[in-house]
Amino acid sequence: MARNVLRFSLWISLAYATLAGLSVHSHAQQSSKSSGDKNITEGKQIFTTTCAACHGLDGGGGERGPDISHRREVQRLSDRALLQIVREGVPGTRMPAFGSLGAASTQSVVRYLRSLQGQTAAATLSGNPDNGKVLFFGKAGCSQCHMANGQGGFMGSDLSSFGSTQSPAEIRSAITDPNRNLDPRKRTVIVTTADGQSLTGMARNEDNFSLQLQTTDGTFHLLNKSELLKIEYQPRSLMPDDYGSRLSSKELDDLVSYLVSIAGNKDKSEAEKE
Repeated sequence: MARNVLRFSLWISLAYATLAGLSVHSHAQQSSKSSGDKNITEGKQIFTTTCAACHGLDGGGGERGPDISHRREVQRLSDRALLQIVREGVPGTRMPAFGSLGAASTQSVVRYLRSLQGQTAAATLSGNPDNGKVLFFGKAGCSQCHMANGQGGFMGSDLSSFGSTQSPAEIRSAITDPNRNLDPRKRTVIVTTADGQSLTGMARNEDNFSLQLQTTDGTFHLLNKSELLKIEYQPRSLMPDDYGSRLSSKELDDLVSYLVSIAGNKDKSEAEKE
């Protein structure tokens, strides 16, 4: 009986210790998230009142300041370099020094700028980038048209850095709804030649007299418009629009994580070279 009471007491003690540990861990995570959110909120307030007049509310640039949220050369700068620019300004330009902000506020501004650049996305990803890589070059068939880290096709855009400028939600939307906000230059073009042959692809170059069409097999066709029976410009891209049903939610998460991870590795590697 005494032995059973002792075992029960030990079990209760272990249970309390486990719950206490989980509580501390949860509190630490919440505190960290709260601190990060607070920094970004403070950075946004400072950016809006101090930086937006020249760089725009979204960092996209204006008449008095350049684009600092989408330009690759700015995105590639290390946090340390950005902090120095904010503190000391840029000699010979309109960028003044904001050393009076203090270290904490300057860091908050840089943190907010990173959020505008889409570079805070990796921390919130739930997918597996290794599985995403397998999907990219396998089942999803992305590499048939797109390149990633020097491997893949040439029909679509190079996605090596795509994940550094887009949020996970935006990347996922681009995969599942490729025709949303479609760039007219990327729409599908169907050409019917004089002999009745049909060619489907993307216009790479075009003027009033000629059309350079790249078909889905990668072949380029230089066509004289006067010799064509018909040119149809479709309100859709060549990219399949059924990934939302072809891939599971988990697979989409993995694919998004892969695109974000390779963009982060690329930026880190290039920053180290500098």
